[in-house]
Order: sequence, then C-alpha cells, then structure tokens
Amino acid sequence: MANSRDRAREAAATRGRGAGAIDDAGDAGQAGHAGQAGHTARAEARPPAAPEPAGPQAARGGGRPASRRRQKSAATREAILAAALDEFSARGYAAARLDDVARRAGVAKGTIYVHFRDKETLFEELVRAYLGPVINGVATAPGEDLSVRAFAERVVDTFVREVLGTRRKDVLRLVLTEGQRFPQLAHIHYREVVNRALPFVRESLKRAYERGEMKSDALVRFPQLLVAPGLMAVIWDALFSRFEPLDAAALMRAHLDLILEGEGAP
Repeated sequence: MANSRDRAREAAATRGRGAGAIDDAGDAGQAGHAGQAGHTARAEARPPAAPEPAGPQAARGGGRPASRRRQKSAATREAILAAALDEFSARGYAAARLDDVARRAGVAKGTIYVHFRDKETLFEELVRAYLGPVINGVATAPGEDLSVRAFAERVVDTFVREVLGTRRKDVLRLVLTEGQRFPQLAHIHYREVVNRALPFVRESLKRAYERGEMKSDALVRFPQLLVAPGLMAVIWDALFSRFEPLDAAALMRAHLDLILEGEGAP
C-alpha cells in the first residue's frame, strides 16, 4: 500500500517537472518572440538610411553626356543654317532643295527635319538667328541721353559693321530679291526685324525732336531714312560691285550728314 502511494507521488512529480519544462520553454519562446518583436519595432522606428551620395564620377557622368549632346545639336543646327544660306544665296529660295542643304551641312536630310519643319521654317530661323541679335543689340543699348547725331551714328555704324560687313547682308539680299515672289519671306523679315527695330528708332528720334534737336519731325515720321542707303548698298553690292565697288560706310555717313544738317542737328 505504501509502495503504491510512493509510486503515485513520483509519477505526479515527474508530470510536474514536465509541465514546468514546457512552461519554461513557452515562457522562453514568448520572451524570444517579444524580444524579436521589440527588435523589429525598434528597427521600424529607426529612420531609413540615407542613400549614399553619388561620387564625382557619377555626377560628371550624368552631366557631361547631356551637355555634349546639346553642344552637338547646336553645332548641327548652325551648320544647317549656314548651308541653307549658301544654297538660298546661290540658287534662290524656290530652287534651293533641302537635299542640297543637307549635303552642304554634312548631315542626312532627315536631320534637317529634326530641327526645322520645312523650308519656310528654315528660312524663318535663318532671319531670326542672323538678324535677331543685331536688333536686340540696338534696342537694348542705353541711348536715352544720346543726341540725335550720336544715336543716328550708332544705328548707321551698327548696320555697316554687323550687316554690311558680314553674311547678314546675304539674308537681307534674299528678302529684297525673293520677297515679292514669296510674300511669306517678306512677312517673316518684317515681323522679326522691321517691326521690332522701327518703333525703337522712331521713339528715340521723337525724343530728340521734342528736345528741340531737329527743326521738323520728318525723321520721326520716316525713320526708314536712316538706313535707306544701307538697303541701296546691299542691292549695289549684288549687282554692280564688280564694276564699281561702293564704300557703303562712307555713303551712309554722307547721307547722315545731309539729313542732319538739313534738320539743323549739331
């Protein structure tokens, strides 16, 4: 009887130790899960690591190819414009072909269409690129305090130096010779050049007249008089320069003296 009770107590103790071991394992597992969860929570709460900055090589690699592409594109565009001016000058606007422009520029014909929609757009950009900077230079130069003679001389000198002395005169000649047959070319030139320059010149001459520097308002009403000899010089150069060269600068100076002396300008 005693032996039975002893065996019962030992079995109960064994079961208790097993349950305790299971409980300990469960507690340990829960503690492990809790620790892992805490670690995960701390990891999630920590701000994400900043990306490593790109090194100098990466920065240069990202900028230079794009810059080179822009430079190459600009150089190609300039080559096409120069070739177009050659073709238009040699053959006239109507006879000039984009195939020949491409050949002169050393590019495929399709490359022209990357930059310009058609031949008219090409001519429009030719006027804007060649003559636009001259107009901008005249219109933005300070001149409110200039006398009428100083202002007129600056306009004439700019025209002689920047137009008659460069290939810009070929663009102007194209407008003069082709504008009647192709009114759209004359319209492009008027919009991009004449309509931008004339109001500025007229306003400057008007201020001089209001200051009493001129006896009449003839130059205010007809500011075209300032550059009229320049247009004649372009025509003369195209038709008669091989027979009798013309000193366009001296011609425009003489004309300026005549009109300003007639106006009583100092």
